[in-house]
Amino acid sequence: MLVSSKGRYALRVMLELAKVDDEKYIALGTIADEQEISEKYLESIISTLSKAGMVEGLRGKGGGYRLNRAPDEYTVGEILRLTEGTLAPVSCLDCGPSKCHRASNCKTLPMWEKLDAIIANYLDSVTLADLL
Repeated sequence: MLVSSKGRYALRVMLELAKVDDEKYIALGTIADEQEISEKYLESIISTLSKAGMVEGLRGKGGGYRLNRAPDEYTVGEILRLTEGTLAPVSCLDCGPSKCHRASNCKTLPMWEKLDAIIANYLDSVTLADLL
């Protein structure tokens, strides 16, 4: 599993929003400056987060973004799954319910499944509040 810049930056955006009062909106430009990330790139990330209902946006003067829930209600796992699509360590686990045609004979599949479960359990146990 290799987390892309989109996943890493989404976590940084969420942490930036988590560290302020839950009533306050933070402008995307402020987040971009604070995190030293391109505002253009952050627009696509914040759009993904917004469409998933993780953040709320407000247009106009005093607008920006804020979390929809408390920081302890967001897990790193859910944020990374949203931005990465999968956390699977190997592509054969990403095939959905119908595994690859070699699954019944694969000697390594149980190991990969266990690693996948360990990764998922760990990332689902870490919240934004923990990271703050």
